[in-house]
Amino acid sequence: MDTIRLTTAQALVKFLNQQYVDFGNGPERFVHGIFTVFGHGNVLGLGQALQEAPGELTVYQGRNEQGMVHAATAFAKQSRRRRIMACTASVGPGSANMLTAAATATANQIPVLLLPGDTFATRQPDPVLQQMEHTYNLSITVNDAFKAVSKYWDRIYRPEQLMTALLNAMRVLTDQADTGAVTIALPQDVQGEAWDYPLEFFRKRIHRIVSRTPHPDELAAAADLIASKQRPLLVCGGGVRYADAGMELRAFAEKFAIPFGETQAGKSAVASDCAYNLGGIGVTGNGCANTLAAEADLVIGVGTRFTDFTTGSKSLFAHPEVEFLTINASLYHASKLDALAVVCDATEGLRALSATLEERGYRTAYTDEIVVAKKAWEVERKRLSDVEYTVNQEADRPDRPDRSSVSFVPEVAGHLDEKLSEYAAKLNTSLAQTQVLGILNEYLPKDAIVIGAAGSLPGDMQRMWNSTVPDTYHMEYGFSCMGYEISGALGVKLAEPDREVYALVGDGSYQMLHSELVTSLQENKKINVILLDNMGFGCINNLQMEQGLDSMATEFRYRGPEGQLSGELIGIDYAASAAGYGVKTFRASTAEQLRDALREAQLQDRSTLIDIKVLPKTMTHGYGAWWNVGVPEVSGSEAVRAAHEQKLEQLGKARSY
Repeated sequence: MDTIRLTTAQALVKFLNQQYVDFGNGPERFVHGIFTVFGHGNVLGLGQALQEAPGELTVYQGRNEQGMVHAATAFAKQSRRRRIMACTASVGPGSANMLTAAATATANQIPVLLLPGDTFATRQPDPVLQQMEHTYNLSITVNDAFKAVSKYWDRIYRPEQLMTALLNAMRVLTDQADTGAVTIALPQDVQGEAWDYPLEFFRKRIHRIVSRTPHPDELAAAADLIASKQRPLLVCGGGVRYADAGMELRAFAEKFAIPFGETQAGKSAVASDCAYNLGGIGVTGNGCANTLAAEADLVIGVGTRFTDFTTGSKSLFAHPEVEFLTINASLYHASKLDALAVVCDATEGLRALSATLEERGYRTAYTDEIVVAKKAWEVERKRLSDVEYTVNQEADRPDRPDRSSVSFVPEVAGHLDEKLSEYAAKLNTSLAQTQVLGILNEYLPKDAIVIGAAGSLPGDMQRMWNSTVPDTYHMEYGFSCMGYEISGALGVKLAEPDREVYALVGDGSYQMLHSELVTSLQENKKINVILLDNMGFGCINNLQMEQGLDSMATEFRYRGPEGQLSGELIGIDYAASAAGYGVKTFRASTAEQLRDALREAQLQDRSTLIDIKVLPKTMTHGYGAWWNVGVPEVSGSEAVRAAHEQKLEQLGKARSY
């Protein structure tokens, strides 16, 4: 057997260069690059291998380990899981920083390869710098924490172990039903140790992704179930996008007159102008989709995991005879809600089911309900876009001290109403958040990709955003990870370098993580940050106060004289902070300033940030879906006790499994 002597790290890099995937259109390179933050645990082993013989791998310099894994995740997500990035970090805190992003990838079933440095396999120098010692088990290191957030985990104690580890890693990374983060821990001494690897191990490998067709028995049962129903509803999930099944889902809906709602991951698989596209569904969904969802006698999930936000904590689909049918590549996800499971590729499943139903001459019983619901939502969407903060000019009259200073009622009313004038003065703004969303949707290029992740913006976007071009809506809402937005925008830009990319981010998420802005400048990959500043964790403040609590530690305020976080609001110039990196920045506190900034940002050739000041409580709210949260059963507050009673009432209307 012919062999080649390589270090563990050199063999790893050589192997990654030889991995290809074939989705039916010919082989494509699978691993396109590697994000790095070097430290003593990886710079001499894997670092040397990448310096000496990187092959076709592009090496990217990350600024924060969590951020670079988010970027890699977004790259794979926007590439519909057909291309991936690897990420390497050093021992201890460097590796631990990747945990949150690893969980984000796995929750969303997005493939990413993690190569954390690890402590010495020989243990000779123990404890090395940044090593965590466990007196009850010396084999445990920080990297054992990845087991809980990885779809595959391994540690290389000997160079020859690398071969089986990498083959298993590729198996999981290319698994369309059960992929996510793959972690291979690399002790820093083993990275530099050599072995005589078989040359055969480094041959070109083509991982052929075969689209699974539905079993005839499952297909027949599904057709029988649909044929027995009059008002079915489709739920378009992320699996529709990963399977390139948008056209098939649209054709299926149009052929049989079946409306469909979109999950966060499925949104923009089909353009919003499709007559049967109801828009976002669930807790962050709109009134149109949620109204028809409550009346549906059959829910057909396509490529969806049926999370609590999609199902309204299993209360949204309220028809007394509702049943569930799911088309999914994963039996686990297809079986949720006790559904009739059709385990197959979304494209293949829709095609086969369409042919079977067509033979039966099936058609739903919908008449004008879909058109009426869509028109009603468009009226509401227009109202939301036109919301603007107004001040009662008579309020300052000394002879009318009883008059409120504000004649404006926010979308989320009854929480901070008396503080709106304080916010308006401190932010110096008249902008409402829904108004900003309307302007953005109108002025951004139609083929631009918008990205979001956490806070109140995902709700606003799922409800209000109209996607006229498929695959232009990129939302991380499986883990709802604050800090994903800007790092993710970089990953999307690497996947789609010829398109404008806009990260919509709140001030809370921006403070969490924005360091990959620097990497975007370094790589000359322009991203656009749309930052909405409402001086707080607005989404959680809503949740807090809706359940009877007072506002506490969710507004951004100085500590007051009484010792609580109730002092003056903290004003931050986010444009100034980004300008220090070299980002082209703009500020907007009026609609006209925002429109001007958007036009100017499109003309720039480097990353931009628009610092937009918006009033709190002006995000979208409600629309008929309930979310089960942990309301205290015992409290001295009458409002909290009432919230708990309301929870019990809603829980009684929901499915228990």
